[in-house]
Amino acid sequence: MKVIICGAGQVGWQIARQLSGERNDVTVVDMNPDLVRRATDTLDVQGVVGFASYPDVLERAGARDADLIIAATHSDEVNMVTCQVAHSVFSIPRKIARLRSQSYLDAIYSDLYRRDHLPIDVVISPEREVAEAALQRLAVPATFDTESFMLGRAQLLGMALEDDCPVLNTPLRQLNDLFSTLRAIVVGVRRDGRLFAPDPGDQLFAGDQIYVFSHSEDLNRTLEIFGKATRKQERIVIIGGGNVGLGVARALEARTDRVRAKIIEKSRAVAERAADGLDRTIVLHGDGMDMDLLMEAAIDRADAVLAVTDDDKTNLLVAVRAKQAGCRMSIALVNDPTLAPLMAPLDIDAYINPRATTVSSILRHIRHGRVRAVYSIGDSEAEMIEAQILSTSPMAGRMIREIEFPAGVLVGGVMKGDKMVKPTSDLRLEAGDVIAIFSMTADVREVERLLQVSIDFF
Repeated sequence: MKVIICGAGQVGWQIARQLSGERNDVTVVDMNPDLVRRATDTLDVQGVVGFASYPDVLERAGARDADLIIAATHSDEVNMVTCQVAHSVFSIPRKIARLRSQSYLDAIYSDLYRRDHLPIDVVISPEREVAEAALQRLAVPATFDTESFMLGRAQLLGMALEDDCPVLNTPLRQLNDLFSTLRAIVVGVRRDGRLFAPDPGDQLFAGDQIYVFSHSEDLNRTLEIFGKATRKQERIVIIGGGNVGLGVARALEARTDRVRAKIIEKSRAVAERAADGLDRTIVLHGDGMDMDLLMEAAIDRADAVLAVTDDDKTNLLVAVRAKQAGCRMSIALVNDPTLAPLMAPLDIDAYINPRATTVSSILRHIRHGRVRAVYSIGDSEAEMIEAQILSTSPMAGRMIREIEFPAGVLVGGVMKGDKMVKPTSDLRLEAGDVIAIFSMTADVREVERLLQVSIDFF
């Protein structure tokens, strides 16, 4: 597949790394020669310096025979015009644009993106993706990461194990024997900074961060087995009233259970806009770092604080202060993935990486074929892939134990029809089944070969 990626920032670079690693023909376009040089020096990609929406620049990038263009520059308007030029001049069949402005995303203007208007096939909104990720973290407060799969019937849960976890020092094989009816599988373990797919004989230790793929009906039981209490979130304080904070507050207001939310926003204009757009949420104008203001928002009695300003350091410090003041859970928005190791020492319960959420969303649409969902884990170290098994797949008609999966791959769940089943070694996979696979990034190409999705691309 020949792909042009416009914008070599964090998201563009990550997508380029992902696709070039899978041996696609990737060209990166950016106005900044340093960013283009970084991409070409570190990745197996070609680079073009120039304005992404200029036809001559796209011509140099190989737009005449490109299969896909991803417009992920920092400008919504440049991304939109890039897709228009890609369609009108070069007839590129598939166009993805990242758009930030909520005005462009309003449902009443959705006709804007028809092929005879602005021909964009997929619109990605980082703010909406991050707001959805925040809501998922709030829904399962004992986890640091969570994502839905299989039409909401399954969840990927990221949990940090503590000394009181009842199943420490127990081989995973034995866990399956002890909880034979539990539809949950430990698919990934991070220990001493390294993420890996565990073997049946591996044990879990205090300090491990684990990823568990669980049937939604077994969610509470799964959390209890790994020493996590389930609790209801009723009082939430949101630091930052921009698009993310406003989106979360609107979603909380729409819920049937009465959640009491408060927003603290430093900018008066942004605070007024948030107050005008909300019904029940209290909006306070001031600095979220101000301890007096935090206490005015009753942070000491809050079930959760969600720090989603546009400054990583502010988010981290607010989350720490809130926990010290008595808040039960803290979630911080962190753009810089190198700050992730600080979360545990700072006692921050969960973090959201906007780059990872946006990359996951784009991958979901790139892996078109029978791949139904992709979630990027960590700093693109692994993926959780949901796909339908084709009759041409080497997996069709074989039991799981007969399939030669790479060492970095584990099956998390299988859905037969509308029924979720636990992936035991003697479970036979059939064409039409939906399978959820945890794969280290190095093994993704082999997973796609097993799924035989390449014949369905575009």
